[in-house]
Amino acid sequence: MTIHLKKCTVEDSRKLQEISYETFKETFKHENSPEIMNAYLEKAFNLNQVEIELSNISSEFYFVYLNREIAGYLKVNTNDAQSEEMDDDSLEIERIYIINKFQKHGLGKYLLNKAMEIARERYKKSIWLGVWEKNENAIAFYKKMGFVQIGSHSFYMGDDEQTDFIMTKILK
Repeated sequence: MTIHLKKCTVEDSRKLQEISYETFKETFKHENSPEIMNAYLEKAFNLNQVEIELSNISSEFYFVYLNREIAGYLKVNTNDAQSEEMDDDSLEIERIYIINKFQKHGLGKYLLNKAMEIARERYKKSIWLGVWEKNENAIAFYKKMGFVQIGSHSFYMGDDEQTDFIMTKILK
């Protein structure tokens, strides 16, 4: 089993869009109506939006490969790209998405460690993320990895207001 990363560029926008659709649907479709899900996917992951995010110098995307197949991706944000106002010493992990068939291979931990490495390279003191309150597996994983909940914020799937827990970890 080989795992490796590739930093994404604007040339990867269509593949990133495909992976975003697939992983988001797999994770959240069981709790949302098809209409709400489709509207959100079109808004959040349309090709123009993906290209804008890939072009933002304060965001970075990485594909993770398992045995030469794209298995998911990581998105991290600094500065004004962060989805919440945080201090300059913070790095946001906005997305760790793994395709279902590649889960349980340590890829989430691999990407989380990559995010911490990026944060340390940029002299950040903490990392943080938002995780849906109903995503119990992810919450348990982040707690196991040393994150603590410090608050929450609203996340909208169409008109449906949902709650994300904000979790953080101080870097040593």
